[in-house]
Amino acid sequence: MTAPATKRRRLNPWHLLLAPTALIFLFPLVQLVMTSVEPEADINRFPPRFWPSRITFDGYVELFQQSGIIRWFLNTVIVSGTSVLAHLVLCSLAGYGFARLKFPGRNLGFLMIVATIMIPTQLLMIPTYVMFSRLGIINTLASAIVPWLASAFGIFLMRQFFLSLPVELEEAARLDGCSPYGTFWRVILPLARPALATLAIFTLIGSWNDLIWPLIAINDSHNYTLQLGLSDFLGTRRTRWSLLMAGNVVATAPLILFFMVAQKQFVATMTFSGLKG
Repeated sequence: MTAPATKRRRLNPWHLLLAPTALIFLFPLVQLVMTSVEPEADINRFPPRFWPSRITFDGYVELFQQSGIIRWFLNTVIVSGTSVLAHLVLCSLAGYGFARLKFPGRNLGFLMIVATIMIPTQLLMIPTYVMFSRLGIINTLASAIVPWLASAFGIFLMRQFFLSLPVELEEAARLDGCSPYGTFWRVILPLARPALATLAIFTLIGSWNDLIWPLIAINDSHNYTLQLGLSDFLGTRRTRWSLLMAGNVVATAPLILFFMVAQKQFVATMTFSGLKG
């Protein structure tokens, strides 16, 4: 018995457009990596050259020896990890409640939560700072974590995904004697892995790259996050480009790896939740 022939993918005309577009978006990342291994003389050379005259890792050596990059990285992992975990738990619970549970004011409550997306973040910074100052968490990692515990977008995303699931699954689970909480944890939540992966990507990118709020709330270098620590390399008169580019590579690599792992789930969520384009 002969083995079945492998199915070949046909060339889509869109590939002729998407491939050059992908190269355009890839170019800044390649330039970032190449600049991080260039000598200081090549970085400051004008006109700049794409390929360095020689490869050097002096920027990385100086980065790890003369800065707190390891501490900043650990702080960022703590902030982002806690934020992602809190988002997955709280937003999934709230989204399921607005999608399936019936209670007075459900539609109005959901509308008010979604309406907060239109409030500019800058308007919330002063009240948030005053509130955190009274709570005594200013200049701590908690001040960077609390704003990322949940979000209106996360609740909206999870609600849209839960609405796309057939109600018959929950009815069958209840007929088998499963409680509402058991139905959520054992039946619904495993089916929501694509939505959870997408929410984790958005939350990780947002909390990992957050600079404005930590810049306001944290002054102790021991509690700096990556973005806040790297901003110290930007000077008024002189910018330490080799350290800055090496630090950006260190800060960007985890996000790229995480997205590569979760990209299939991300595409699935965009298909089922109606958030295309």
